[in-house]
Amino acid sequence: MRTGFMNSQSQQQLVSPRFFSWLVLWTSFMLFLGVVALIFVPWQQTVIGKGKVTVFSPMQRPQGVEAQISGRLKKWYVMEGQTVQAGQLIADLVDIDPKFLDVNQIQTLEAQRAALEARKSAAETRIVALQRQMSALGQSRQSAIPGAGEKIGQNQDRILAAQQGLTAARQNLDTALFNYSRIKELYQKGLRSKRDFELADLDKVRAQTGVEQAEAQLRVSQRDVKVAQFDQGKVSGDTAAALANVAVSMASAQETIASTVSDIAKLNVDIQNLRQRTGQRQIKAPVTGKVVRLLQVGSGETVSEGEVLAVVVPDTKDQAVELYVSDWDVPLVSEGRLVRLQFAGWPAIQFSGWPMIASGTFGGRVAVVDAVDDGRGRYRILVKPDLKSIAAGKDEPWPSGNYLRPGTEATGWILLDRVPLGYELWRQFNAFPPTLKEKPADSDKDGDYAGESEKEKPVKRKVKK
Repeated sequence: MRTGFMNSQSQQQLVSPRFFSWLVLWTSFMLFLGVVALIFVPWQQTVIGKGKVTVFSPMQRPQGVEAQISGRLKKWYVMEGQTVQAGQLIADLVDIDPKFLDVNQIQTLEAQRAALEARKSAAETRIVALQRQMSALGQSRQSAIPGAGEKIGQNQDRILAAQQGLTAARQNLDTALFNYSRIKELYQKGLRSKRDFELADLDKVRAQTGVEQAEAQLRVSQRDVKVAQFDQGKVSGDTAAALANVAVSMASAQETIASTVSDIAKLNVDIQNLRQRTGQRQIKAPVTGKVVRLLQVGSGETVSEGEVLAVVVPDTKDQAVELYVSDWDVPLVSEGRLVRLQFAGWPAIQFSGWPMIASGTFGGRVAVVDAVDDGRGRYRILVKPDLKSIAAGKDEPWPSGNYLRPGTEATGWILLDRVPLGYELWRQFNAFPPTLKEKPADSDKDGDYAGESEKEKPVKRKVKK
């Protein structure tokens, strides 16, 4: 009896407490749940980048207001923090270039231009007068040359008349000689009187004189024809010389006009350049926005051409974030990928693997991936708001520009593919790179943060050793 009692008491001591049984069951259940979670729970792979808030449009980014000329700062018309309109005068400069110190330089150049304009007008008037003179000379030439030709014709008619007179005088001489010979014979025979003989001799002499006069008249007429021909050549040469002189005068006047026009054009350029430079003495706001910084504040300070005087932040609603990722991660990023963003000073809770339960983050989409690095092995990525998700009510709009200002620090998680949690732990343990499919995300699909598609083939990437 005593032995049996002792055996029963020993067996009672060997029985495990109920707590340990529940602990084993609970541990087994948790291990089971862990295995199931590793197999079935999804994990969102991401690439992390850090950067700051910026403006996507380059024309709307903060702009430096530069001095377009070297000068001395005369006066500021704005204060830091003041809102300005595009084209509003914000400062005045005094030109210090020795070429532009004369305050009446524009008036002097305009007076020179007026004198050149008057010179040009006088040359044009002279050309009109010369054209009229040339027209008159042309008409005179047209009348003088035919007149000289008519003179030649008249003299040729005189030659014809002189030839006819010479013929008649020779016939008269022949008759007088025949009559003289006949009367002389009769006078010798005593049949005619001496007076008849003397009259016949006189007629002979007269006939000979008439022939000589006719011959002389013929020679004079021939000389008159030659003189008329010479006169015609002289008239033609004189009128041609006069026309040539007028043409030379016209060419000289045209040359004067051309040189004057050239001088006027140069003066116009000088005047326009001077007016432009005078306008550059006034510093104006390039865009509508707020003056955030005045870099040259002392009146009388000398500034150089191209030196930044102030910074103006444009009044714009355009927002973007520039993130920088390493050269190891940039092959995984492509345009259109979804991004979760966390802004400095904005309370947020971010779960890298489960972005759907994150709080205080905002959605974006990769818009630009730089083709070259920044010289330090980093690549810039520009992210814009995911307007489709915001319009569909799937995401919150970004904070306004009053809170989210350019330069604010930002952290971005670029969403890649979904994989099982167990695969992600195995990948992290082995330092393998994330998986990647060829196409970027498609935010129009419900619950699709990474744009997965079973038909897409994964892109293989070598493991960095």
